[in-house]
Amino acid sequence: MSAPGKTLDGHGFLNVLSRAEFCALLGSFAPLPAQDVELAAGPAAVLGRVLARDVLAPEDLPATARACMDGYALRAGDVFGATETNPAYVDCVADLSIDWAAAGGLDVRLAPGQAARIPTGGSLPQGADAVVMVEHTGQLGARQPEAVETIEVRRSAAPSENVMLPGEDVARGAIALPRGRTLRAQDVGLLAALGISGVSLGQRPRVGVLSTGDELVPAHASPRPGQIRDVNSAALCCLAAEAGAEVLALGIIPDDLPRLTRALAEALAACDVLLLSGGSSLGARDHTGAAMLAQANAEILAHGIAMSPGKPTILARVGRKAILGLPGQVTSAQVVMAVLIQPFLRHLAGDASALAGAPPPFVAELARNIASRPGREDFVRVRLEARPGLPPLAHPVLGKSGLLKTLLGADGLVAIPANAEGLYKGVLAPVLML
Repeated sequence: MSAPGKTLDGHGFLNVLSRAEFCALLGSFAPLPAQDVELAAGPAAVLGRVLARDVLAPEDLPATARACMDGYALRAGDVFGATETNPAYVDCVADLSIDWAAAGGLDVRLAPGQAARIPTGGSLPQGADAVVMVEHTGQLGARQPEAVETIEVRRSAAPSENVMLPGEDVARGAIALPRGRTLRAQDVGLLAALGISGVSLGQRPRVGVLSTGDELVPAHASPRPGQIRDVNSAALCCLAAEAGAEVLALGIIPDDLPRLTRALAEALAACDVLLLSGGSSLGARDHTGAAMLAQANAEILAHGIAMSPGKPTILARVGRKAILGLPGQVTSAQVVMAVLIQPFLRHLAGDASALAGAPPPFVAELARNIASRPGREDFVRVRLEARPGLPPLAHPVLGKSGLLKTLLGADGLVAIPANAEGLYKGVLAPVLML
């Protein structure tokens, strides 16, 4: 780890850390403060964000016993032992599928031998303790003029069958959604069902993306000899947004130390995290590290990770904010984003497990041997082949360094440990999905 300072030793600065050590440094940055958000602000304001506090249920859900499906609410004891050949008979005294006021007001009371037609979600009338599906019944009509309709029940019912009990989804006072949970559509639906209009969420980190290099031109420009279009700005902005960040594209800065130093200072004033692509190696024109150290209270925490691709990545701290210098090579930058920076952004947003280092839950079987050089963690791009009833096959996507098609043809990454010389065909390996 480098000590803070204002100069760099171009020959001895690169200090390679393991991925676990680098993640520990990322974890030293505190998550952003929580903020209260109203659900009425819309799905973009809450979806994919992390709960900063437990959400307690203010009431039972459901509040009353409710039918799970269309049918007849009745007493289970009245149809005990009913079968196709030996049906039971009950009198239908109410149709709650028509009278929704009665369905919600529980002002219907059933006596023994009585039933009420009920829709899915309807509250059970008083005296009922089960629902028989309409498919297991038949209508016989009234036994006499102006009498109630008789229903033939051809299947027995147990108490609480086809019934959602009060508090069965979540009981009043219980934790409906725990702190640290990333909100999905179904979570937002639960909040609405409980009448919860606002929640405390971790902030979305504000991420600035800046590309460096004299050779870069914007994507809409026609490159002259020796120039290339800026691929990283577009890709890194998208990857940061996928991780839930608010993204600011800051354009291209040439290899000029004073200009880069000013650009970093301006970006840090507006962002929580600054991503630079290019200028992270030890080349003579690479000014990233010097521009970082030129910031007030700046400290280089790491320069180099024992992983491939992505070795020359830099991490600096400026106050409470992070600057990350990524390789300019497009495939390396995107792999570093997937492996390290997207989890870091989720950590800042309040996901305490994002940097925990647990292996991905998805596994695939390697379709061939993969060689690796010990001493570094290799992230191999793989294409997945589905196999019914079996784990998918992972085919390595090989190609020259820098070819975009190796990423376009890949579904995920397989990590080869630093202490291994490779992985054998047939091994079940965790896959980080891209």
